[in-house]
Amino acid sequence: MTPRPRTAVVTGASSGIGAATARRLAEAGYHVVLTARRADRLDALAKELTAEGRSVAVQTLDVTDRAAVDAFAASLDACDVLVNNAGGALGTDPVATADPADWRTMYEVNVLGVLHVTQALLPALTASGDGTVVIISSTAGLGTYEGGGGYVAAKHGAHVIAETLRLEIVGRPVRVIEIAPGMVKTDEFALTRFRGDADRAAAVYEGVAEPLTADDVADTVAWAVTRPPHVNVDLLVLRPRAQASNYKVHRDK
Repeated sequence: MTPRPRTAVVTGASSGIGAATARRLAEAGYHVVLTARRADRLDALAKELTAEGRSVAVQTLDVTDRAAVDAFAASLDACDVLVNNAGGALGTDPVATADPADWRTMYEVNVLGVLHVTQALLPALTASGDGTVVIISSTAGLGTYEGGGGYVAAKHGAHVIAETLRLEIVGRPVRVIEIAPGMVKTDEFALTRFRGDADRAAAVYEGVAEPLTADDVADTVAWAVTRPPHVNVDLLVLRPRAQASNYKVHRDK
């Protein structure tokens, strides 16, 4: 019998790091299930990958909707790799004046979204005999910075999920990998954070010659996932050379 292709589920696959990760895993031979809220973006990516001879499937999914996540999990025949990528930031207001609605939105997608999908797919990942959970967190989950309270709190939550889950399932055939990127320049992250203000979004990367790209992160994810099964990359922090910390960045004058 021909062995089935290994299946990788990628959340937030419609753009940025998620789309780049889907491409990398498809190139590595995985059957990639693309999930996100924007069906048109998913369909375009699926068309691109199919034209290259890759094995893909598409499922529109909001990771904050537990019923939808459970239905999605039940529809899968198998799952070997889960990449929890869906996330995002809103605003840069200080704690004293931040909008709790923004914090709630960030918590729901960055923390509860990870929880929903991981819980729903953990049985299939375990049944695979060689499962991998990847959580794309952030250096914001490892340190604080002014104006980042809500996002920092949410990403600390994602980091804690990875760390705690690894402790709780040790002995099962499932790895838990956390990739924590620093400054990554994508088309949408900063623009979404600044609510469409292109000038403020561009200023984040001003003077930084080479911020990370979505493909840099995707390459790292693919490397970690394709290590031998007994090798677990617990936590990998990824920054551009110009960034020494969340608040120490070299910018060319």
